[in-house]
Amino acid sequence: MINQITLTDFRNHTFSRIKIDGAKNIIITGLNGAGKTAILEAVSLLCGERGLRGADIQTLARFDGNGGFSVFATLDNESDISVFLNNGDSNRHAKIDNENATLSELAKRLRIVWLTPKEDRIFMESAADRRAFFDRLAASFEPSHVGRVARLSKLMSERAGAIKNNADKNWLDAIDKQIASTSISVAATRIQYASEINYFFESGAVSVNGMVEKMILESTATIAENKYFEYLQNNRELTGDKMVIDGVHKSDFGVFNKKLNLPANITSTGQQKSILIDLILAHAKLINVKTNNEPLILLDEAAAHLDDNARKKLFSDLNASNAQVWATGLDANIFRDIPNAIFVTCVDGTISNIVKTEI
Repeated sequence: MINQITLTDFRNHTFSRIKIDGAKNIIITGLNGAGKTAILEAVSLLCGERGLRGADIQTLARFDGNGGFSVFATLDNESDISVFLNNGDSNRHAKIDNENATLSELAKRLRIVWLTPKEDRIFMESAADRRAFFDRLAASFEPSHVGRVARLSKLMSERAGAIKNNADKNWLDAIDKQIASTSISVAATRIQYASEINYFFESGAVSVNGMVEKMILESTATIAENKYFEYLQNNRELTGDKMVIDGVHKSDFGVFNKKLNLPANITSTGQQKSILIDLILAHAKLINVKTNNEPLILLDEAAAHLDDNARKKLFSDLNASNAQVWATGLDANIFRDIPNAIFVTCVDGTISNIVKTEI
């Protein structure tokens, strides 16, 4: 949990500090462009990832600042962590208790999961968007998963180039063996994540559908790897300089709403947002059980698309969760019934007011 966070030259914040004072829920409100999402983005960097927007690191520095930025947080165990960019650097840096640290080490200190308006229509968007979303969630428990997905993309490009240049069979076999091995690892991680999250996902169910995933479920990983390798060997043609092959790069995730007995993608916008929040809460429970850490949940425009009943359920569920919750919204009155909270008013990149409610 975070006890205090300080933003320096981050986005439109010159210097902003929030003292949590033991609160479980941090509610940040203000007009559009006030800097609400920037605070959530700053928090999201503290787990070592690129942040909830996935923005280029140089764009995070304040436009009229010195070219760098700093996000510094004190945790409830009295340790300090920070992420910063120095002027002229191309990469961000990290420190733990004022000692240089790797970004991957930050993930051991804070487990963070987030939702932004971008994900509100994840069930209606492309399969690629859903894969990226669920792969990020799965990577919470298998850090190498993201690297494997990226490696697979690179191998696919190498394969297309090799086929186009009429590479010999041995070279293609070597590439295809790497693709098959990496694909099995990616698919296995997805299957495991879907199985584990469904244990806590009471209102819904996650499924992953794809050729390789099906091969694993119908046999063993070893058999599936050999079978997929044979498939690759037998499909080495290009159509318009592009490969037309199946695999984990075309797999898709689905979510079923148990309460409505319908796939999430054919429910209303509000119902999709509700089941998505339930998924994130289930993910937070899974983090707590598997790592014994209390995660942070970041919800940008938390109450968007939710009616009164859905909002009441959301706030009740958030309060019952074993997590620290950071949420943004335009109107503080919408969140007025949340207990054990601090309300932060954000105006033009500054913190103008902080009010703590009773537990």
